[in-house]
Amino acid sequence: MKVTVRYRKLGKVRFTSHRDAARLWERSLRKAGVPLAYSAGFTPRPKISFGLALPTGAESLGEYLDLELAPGYAPDLDELAVALDAALPPGFGVVAVREHEPEIRSLQEAVTACRWEITLTDVVFDDVDAAVGAALAAESLPFSRERKGARHVDDVRPSIESLDAVADGDHVRVDAVVTTEGRGLRPTELAEAVLGRPALDVVARVLRTHQWIGSFDARREVIAVAVEASAPR
Repeated sequence: MKVTVRYRKLGKVRFTSHRDAARLWERSLRKAGVPLAYSAGFTPRPKISFGLALPTGAESLGEYLDLELAPGYAPDLDELAVALDAALPPGFGVVAVREHEPEIRSLQEAVTACRWEITLTDVVFDDVDAAVGAALAAESLPFSRERKGARHVDDVRPSIESLDAVADGDHVRVDAVVTTEGRGLRPTELAEAVLGRPALDVVARVLRTHQWIGSFDARREVIAVAVEASAPR
């Protein structure tokens, strides 16, 4: 039996890298007593598959991993969700566990777009709104970034599906839907490309709220559940 887990990552654990989070999940699964299937060979590994890596420092309401359970083990999925949630450290939380959909061969390949909420600091809403409008109207959006030790200028405009400037209480936020095709576009890179300022100067918080699979006209979440549109700071 194979299952997909949707979980959140909020607070201080945002500084946990993708690799460290993977090791943390392995320990939590052992702590919860979940029997997993293992690969063959001299160094058997538990059959765990993770979705798109979340940038270190970012938070999320919708992360995913696939678990292949040991033969003969078929738990109640709601009870499994509770057991996993209890075994995880603070900041991680299981949102839902569902039986894996066979047509989704790989989470990393299946996800086609993500939605981000980028909270900004030391900015004026009107300036951000104008920058967002200019980015959306532009035919291209050149952005210089380092790749394999060298600087390259990429047009990141095709990766941006939507952008909105939002006045969120005392904060200004940019909500964006970004495709995962091509080289991909990190939310901090998006902020720099749109605002023309280093991310460290303007980005106060990054939150991934959705990961979608399917084409634009038939898009859905891997596991659709009701979540807060914006998690508490």
